[in-house]
Amino acid sequence: MEVLALTAQQGRILVTHDRKTMPMYFAEFISLHQKSAGVLIVSKKLTVEAVVADLVLIWSVSTPEEWIDRIAKIPL
Repeated sequence: MEVLALTAQQGRILVTHDRKTMPMYFAEFISLHQKSAGVLIVSKKLTVEAVVADLVLIWSVSTPEEWIDRIAKIPL
């Protein structure tokens, strides 16, 4: 929860490999009426190059407002 609070405070999207517990913590964080800039869960099977390409794509075709209180997995 601390990392979610820190990234929310800084207005940053959290990028993580934690697909087991992060969705639960994210839902709890949002349910406490706290805003989040969003969370992206990255598959450990992806190469760094693939993750960077997906992050650049997300950055280029969306706005920060579209990710508020949203969680998604990469690859999309």
